[in-house]
Amino acid sequence: MSNQQRKLTISGPKALQEEAFTTPEAAPGRVVVDITYTGICGTDVHGWADGSMLPPAVFGHEWTGTVSAVGDGVTDVAPGDRVVGGVGPACGTCPQCRGGHAKQCDTVFAEANGVDSAAPTYGAFATQVHVSSRRVIPVPDALSDIEAALVEPAAVTFHAVRRAGIVPGEIGVVVGAGPIGLLTAQNARNAGLGRVIISEPVEARRRVATGLGFTDVVHPDDVTDLITEATGGVGADVVFECAGVASLLQPSATMVRRGGTLSLLGFPLTESTVSYADWQQRELTVIGSLAYNHDDFVGVMRVIADKRIDVTPLHTGTMGLDHLADILSELDSGSSDHAKVLIDPTLT
Repeated sequence: MSNQQRKLTISGPKALQEEAFTTPEAAPGRVVVDITYTGICGTDVHGWADGSMLPPAVFGHEWTGTVSAVGDGVTDVAPGDRVVGGVGPACGTCPQCRGGHAKQCDTVFAEANGVDSAAPTYGAFATQVHVSSRRVIPVPDALSDIEAALVEPAAVTFHAVRRAGIVPGEIGVVVGAGPIGLLTAQNARNAGLGRVIISEPVEARRRVATGLGFTDVVHPDDVTDLITEATGGVGADVVFECAGVASLLQPSATMVRRGGTLSLLGFPLTESTVSYADWQQRELTVIGSLAYNHDDFVGVMRVIADKRIDVTPLHTGTMGLDHLADILSELDSGSSDHAKVLIDPTLT
């Protein structure tokens, strides 16, 4: 790749700024990665529309590429290695780790949110990134580049399903069949759900879910009747809220049986109104889930390599950097049929 690089960053509400830069020399403990693909996440869309809500490293956080240079002290990857952007292992020195809570490592949480001290100054809507070696995770040979590009959202859902503590044979509901919902449904099926019900208003997304082998895929208008039929009126054992729509939080909770679990993956940007008394009376377990740990990346890549989940049907388009603003606008409109669009910086 040429030493002349380019990157796109957010410069204001629905505004992008393009900058040219020269390939940096890999600093100690850091690596230079030539970007192959960067996925567009709902967070990217919201951040672009808002203009100021995202740390710079988060705009373009779903990426895969090839290491082109490593700095002093880097021993876990080498030039030529394919990698995905992720988070490092628990640091062992932060307050959470010292308190025995390595799964909630402060360093990893900061990395996942792009606010750690080593966070890059821009995301991977670029031809190249220069990042801490903690942020790169080698990709197994069994994964294609397209599969590697979808590892990050798959890790988000792998993490949430692990936190939900599914008991084999339980009945679950997934609210929303966008990329996060479809990946959640597949990981939950692997975790042992006996029946997976998917609620989704968009017909095109329902077709993708059916193509992934799910048979209980319905419009939201029909989901209550299906849950009643499947559970004898008791309610679902676990409901995964993946839509991120504030107004759906309480309706999602009402699908859960007394003593069941509500898992929150969607991230609404406005406050939600819920019935505290309803949740308390029905003794719901509510589990928040945000981002992932290092072991979620390792685990989900094994699952993808073993063909236990299929991420490729989520990929609905590939575009170059020059088309990023257009596709962000389309996705923000709410009328796009796209699931996951990948940006290939080599395309014009």
